[in-house]
Parts: sequence; structure tokens; C-alpha cells
Amino acid sequence: MNTKLHAVADAQGRPISLFVTAGPVSDYSGAAALLRSFPKAEWMLADRGYDADWFRDALKDKGISACIPGRKTRKKTVRYDKRRYKRRNRIEIMFGRLKDWRRVATRYDRCPIVFLSAIALAATVLFWL
Repeated sequence: MNTKLHAVADAQGRPISLFVTAGPVSDYSGAAALLRSFPKAEWMLADRGYDADWFRDALKDKGISACIPGRKTRKKTVRYDKRRYKRRNRIEIMFGRLKDWRRVATRYDRCPIVFLSAIALAATVLFWL
């Protein structure tokens, strides 16, 4: 069973909100689920999987500037701050640290709820204690 972990992190790379979807599901569903839990922020850094006009409009409505590169198949290119986008490595480091926990990396739990609780426990211990 494949899963994708979607996370909202703060500027230091600490997870604030977590959401698990099935593996073949688009990143848009994770973005839509986490949209309400976004904190007040100036910028949103995300990868190409989150590039959608509706998502950019929703961020603009919340007063958040999007730093998301456009998909390669996009007809009109989207401008983004490349220097700011390089800070997205903090999120990748966060996912790497979560996978240091063997239970999270190998996905022992078959039930998505139990898997998400294991991720939440790992995130609490690693980043908040």
C-alpha cells in the first residue's frame, strides 16, 4: 500500500499539520485538505505537484504569496523567487528526519490512521520536545 504524506511546516522546518493520502492520489487533494490549517504566513513554498491556479488563488485570498514553480506542461510560465525556493530544502530535511524512525520509513502500520499517529508521535518527539 502506497501513501503520501502532506505536511505544513513553519519557517524552521517543524511540522504543523499532517495529512496522509493514498499513493496514486494527486497532490491537489492533500493541498485542499490542508488549506484550512495554514497559519498566518507571508510565503508558501511548495514543489511543482502543488502548481494549480485554484491553489494559487486560495493562497492569495489568505494573503500568502506562492513560491511554487510551474509544471513543465503549463502553457504560460509562472514566475517564482528562485532564491526563496531554495529554502524548501528545510521541508525535505523534515521528511528525512521523520524517516529516521524505522516505523515511519518502512510503514509497518497497514491502517492509515495508525500510520498517521506514528508520524505525529515521531514529529512531536523530533521537533517539539
